[in-house]
Amino acid sequence: MQLPQDDPRLRQLQLRHELIGRGHSDRSLALAVRRGDLARPRRGAYFDGPTWWAMSEEERYAVRCRAVFAQANTGVILSHVSALPFADAPLWGFDLSDIHVTREDGLAGRKERGVRRHCGKLLAGDVTETHRLLVMTPLRAALEVTMLGCTEASLVVVNHFLHRGDFDLETLRARYDDSMGRWPNSLPTDLVLRLANPRVESVAESRTEFFCFQRGLPRPIAQYEIHDAGALIARLDFAFPDLGFWIEFDGRVKYERHLRPGESPTDAVLREKRREQLVAELTGWRCLRITWADLANPDALERRIRRLIESIAKDRSRRRAS
Repeated sequence: MQLPQDDPRLRQLQLRHELIGRGHSDRSLALAVRRGDLARPRRGAYFDGPTWWAMSEEERYAVRCRAVFAQANTGVILSHVSALPFADAPLWGFDLSDIHVTREDGLAGRKERGVRRHCGKLLAGDVTETHRLLVMTPLRAALEVTMLGCTEASLVVVNHFLHRGDFDLETLRARYDDSMGRWPNSLPTDLVLRLANPRVESVAESRTEFFCFQRGLPRPIAQYEIHDAGALIARLDFAFPDLGFWIEFDGRVKYERHLRPGESPTDAVLREKRREQLVAELTGWRCLRITWADLANPDALERRIRRLIESIAKDRSRRRAS
């Protein structure tokens, strides 16, 4: 999936020599930067100022990636984390201080502050062209980031591509086994591939499933469907059928995404409460709602879950004894 042409990250990027050729001077460029008319995402590269200051850190990273590509003296490909923005993939959990490129000639090249140059064998289909950039395809980039970032952040990316349908798990495993399994720092990749789940739909859900793995909790079933008289009435974020509970991740984006025509956020919350009540009536399960703040405090979240498991087990034991 490519970025739409009107995405702010793709607004015109101009290099110093181009602007000098149009009549600017270093003095006029410096003045434009001070006024906020222009921003300088990288030395020698200029971008629309108001757009830049309205951007998130992740969006600015994409502009910096474009600047590095435009200023490269040799043929390079945006790779690893730096390929992700142009595949509209999440950057959660990655260090965005460096731009990552791979040289087309397979050489590592000189070191440069803020730029990490990689070398590696390129296979047919590893590189794609988008918006006048050469970038690694989602398949290649997904494997590259597992050798660069933490396991959790890498899993977020892999699940994103799997759920979107860019490739399937079998294809990803085959590409890894074909050659990349022998690359340096590829030890975490196998774990990411074992944990990868195409049913997981979001960053929050990937992090929740990884949390369960890290804390030694049973692996939940993602997007578990609940039916009533043959009709689908709910799809749960994560279900633990044997333990008698399910997890729903609460976030503003979730409610905004599922707003129905003419519905307010409050209406959506009330509808979600009614859905939860119906699921509980049909299954006899309990619901545990978690947020980003819970994931930021994993010790407390683990205690909540284990208390819930223990409470459900005691209730079941009392019912059997009565």
